[in-house]
Amino acid sequence: MAVTTLRACAEIGAGYPWSGTRPGTGRRTLRVRRLPVGVVVAIVPWNAPLFVAAMKLAPALAAGNTVVLKPPLETPLHTYLLAEAAVEAGLPEGVLSILPAGADISELLVRDPRVDKVSFTGSTAVGQQVGAICGASLKRCTLELGGKSAAVVLDDFELTDASARMLVNGAMVNAGQVCAAQTRVLVPRARHDEIVGALSAATRALRVGDPLSATTDIGPLISQRQRDRVERYIRLGVQEGASLVTGGGRPAIEPGWYVEPTLFAAVDNAMTIAREEIFGPVAAVIPYRDEAEAIALANDSEYGLAGAVWTADADRGESVAGRIRTGTVAVNSPSALDAYGPFGGFKSSGYGREGGVEALDDYTESQTIILRTSIK
Repeated sequence: MAVTTLRACAEIGAGYPWSGTRPGTGRRTLRVRRLPVGVVVAIVPWNAPLFVAAMKLAPALAAGNTVVLKPPLETPLHTYLLAEAAVEAGLPEGVLSILPAGADISELLVRDPRVDKVSFTGSTAVGQQVGAICGASLKRCTLELGGKSAAVVLDDFELTDASARMLVNGAMVNAGQVCAAQTRVLVPRARHDEIVGALSAATRALRVGDPLSATTDIGPLISQRQRDRVERYIRLGVQEGASLVTGGGRPAIEPGWYVEPTLFAAVDNAMTIAREEIFGPVAAVIPYRDEAEAIALANDSEYGLAGAVWTADADRGESVAGRIRTGTVAVNSPSALDAYGPFGGFKSSGYGREGGVEALDDYTESQTIILRTSIK
């Protein structure tokens, strides 16, 4: 995905309107230019560090900016390989600087007056702090934050083993450590038990184990702290009355911080496991009465990052998708983004866009030169 992102941005950049003219008022001609924003600090998370780095580096470099890339302490090694690739590709010295460090250094970079723009991917809580610091100095920022995305299964959708696997993968890919994971599965109340049965079978079929093994579907969580967090949410789900269908425990696998793929049914959208981002392999099935309530439930979240609609009627799917207030909505697919389109969130899921033409817009400033051809 990182390579695809770089190639897509190169293609988009080749056709981007870096400079163009348009008529102004009277005898004026306007030349509108897109200029680099300047020095960019790119702060990436541990869950998809190389891909997220590419999402920021590709448009920033294509637009002519210099970049300080700040990967987290949990996943520093990929950036050393990235640095070697940058040198091998002939990137001039100083265009890209890589600084693995903790949160204290991140704050220093965000506050540094020499920085013109910050692009941050991470939690909503930290994103609010980054946005506040940038706002105090009118520094440009892009914030790609948390999510609690919904997969809406419409009443006309025929669930197969393959589509059940896709729904489960949409929630549990990368052990659920994905901001755009579709962890709320909204299903017609009349088909709740049928769909839960299919999703339960698909969840139990997931193979948990060594992430380096080709047969593994679900690997470990990033840390003991993260496993403790996920297990706390599982306990809360049970305490608040959700039905634990499968999973919920620890696999007997060492070493690593593993949690069994977990499926809850009969979940109320007001429950904690339906409101807060868990960041683990935990999905919640939420029943709805009709299409209107399904859309209302999908939108009943502080987040608005991604989502999906599953239906036998593509036109209906597009219509429903257009009424869901999230940055990306897929029809009959768990995909959360495409390198040729903008990716980012509504509401507490962030501000700004990465990917597509819109990413280049966010890494440039517009300059208008007003030309008057004659004075009379």
